[in-house]
Amino acid sequence: MKLRKVLTATITGVVLSAVFQLPATAATTLYVATNGNDGNAGTQAAPLATIQKAVSLITAGGTIAVRGGTYALASNIQITRSGTSSAPITLTAYGTEKVIIDGEALGYTPGAVGSTIPAAQRGAIHMEASYWRLAGLEIIHGPYGVYCANCNNNTFERLITRDNYETGFQLQNSSAGNLILNLDSYGNRDPRKNGESADGLGIKEGGGSGNVVRGARLWNNVDDGFDAWMFTSPITIQNSVAYGNGYNRWNIPSFSGDGNGFKLGGSGGTGPAAAHAVGNTFSWSNAAHGFTDNGNTGAITVNRSTAWKNAKTGFDVDGGSTSRLTANLAVGNKTAVALGSSTASGNSWNIGGTWTLTSTDASTITGARAADGAIRSSNFLVPSNGAAVGARI
Repeated sequence: MKLRKVLTATITGVVLSAVFQLPATAATTLYVATNGNDGNAGTQAAPLATIQKAVSLITAGGTIAVRGGTYALASNIQITRSGTSSAPITLTAYGTEKVIIDGEALGYTPGAVGSTIPAAQRGAIHMEASYWRLAGLEIIHGPYGVYCANCNNNTFERLITRDNYETGFQLQNSSAGNLILNLDSYGNRDPRKNGESADGLGIKEGGGSGNVVRGARLWNNVDDGFDAWMFTSPITIQNSVAYGNGYNRWNIPSFSGDGNGFKLGGSGGTGPAAAHAVGNTFSWSNAAHGFTDNGNTGAITVNRSTAWKNAKTGFDVDGGSTSRLTANLAVGNKTAVALGSSTASGNSWNIGGTWTLTSTDASTITGARAADGAIRSSNFLVPSNGAAVGARI
């Protein structure tokens, strides 16, 4: 809002007006609280009641600060207005307060078997916008948790997407330059598709350069931990973990969950060639492969990553890719590696011998995060011989 000060002087019967424009006020912060009212001004003393109302009022450079509590949605949150590169919009939990956005009352929670969720109803938070930062929110029980289509240059930080009726967090269509940082996504399932679709994190069915996943933990989802199905552009995945995916914990009939830790694109060897890059990442105890190209024909790179106790292959890159595997560790999987046309050097199976582990206790890496949201460090799955092979967090 801009303030104007008008000075008027009279000289020899002529009225002269001079308008002095004062500097614009600082970017707006709107507050939302469970005891608020959408007729309020949105100040800390008089907060709004709904996140959607704040979204409709906020402008570029502004912040929506959500006070602690559970926000049960009657309709999903629609974010369609963008910030700018110099003035992004922030939607965040206030301080360290716990904010839960609950989509249980929305449609398709769950949908009927075989049904299709209309595009606008996908996500407790449905987003088609750019230059936003979403931080510190927990999104549960939605038809998708966060669904972001045609989204560019956003930051998603310290989100929890759990127990949704489709993928916890999905980014798709033409979407570039997004950072997904320190995401926890777990317990997501899709009875309407017999468990075949709900992943922890999906970046799929689209394209756009510069998307980065860092510090994600993706576990106990009905289908895959991470899925890049039919995404045409390289995705960077770093310092992340996926475990326990692909098991039918919900007694879904005609179960068809896949159960890969990291599904790196693909379409049966005929899909787009996307050179995804994976580094310093763990995948363990999944119902299928630890890491798989899934028919992606591109030049995937997987470096300093660990596959442990997956029910099928630790590193499965024989589906048509020309992947390059370096300094990776495969221990306790049904099969260590399936290379096909890919190449491998400096990995545990290249070096040979028996590989023992310093620790198989995952409690630190899967437990409470550090104050900054990072995964806490431990010696989980570190080779006992000290070799520079496999992931370290």
